[in-house]
Amino acid sequence: MQKEQIEQSEQQRIPVKLYRTEERITVAAPMPGSEPEDIMVEVTPQHHIILSGEVRGLLKGIKELILDEWTVGGYLRDLELPVEVNGGEANVTYGNGVLVVALPIAQQTTPARLRMQPYRDDRGERAGNAGHPPHPQNTAQHQANAMNEWLAHGGSLPAETPHAEAGSGG
Repeated sequence: MQKEQIEQSEQQRIPVKLYRTEERITVAAPMPGSEPEDIMVEVTPQHHIILSGEVRGLLKGIKELILDEWTVGGYLRDLELPVEVNGGEANVTYGNGVLVVALPIAQQTTPARLRMQPYRDDRGERAGNAGHPPHPQNTAQHQANAMNEWLAHGGSLPAETPHAEAGSGG
């Protein structure tokens, strides 16, 4: 008689790829089975990055486990970053089971706790501009930013012109 196995969850250390350009540090880590809202990225004052995530969808004894060659479970990784970064301006994305964090290089580390918002089924993002100027969130903000930019570079507002009242005639 075959002994019934139950799928169990255990926290695991995730492998990462760490990249550096002149402007940013990028960390990529596989975290399959997670949902974007269950992933946390933390940048600490000691210039560490902590990646953590929970896994949904364990079979929890619903099905008989025949073969078990890979581990499911929560994810955790604590890395010391090679340079100071601005955690508040980080971009965080998650798609196809891979978490990618782009951190702008800074003079001093800015700590942050970053969570993503799901935007499509199993994908999520937390846009922090990765060191670039903030992008407007809507048309009104875009128009206001364009006007401020134009005025800052020597533009001027048009003079008010009197409007004729409707229905007034000679």
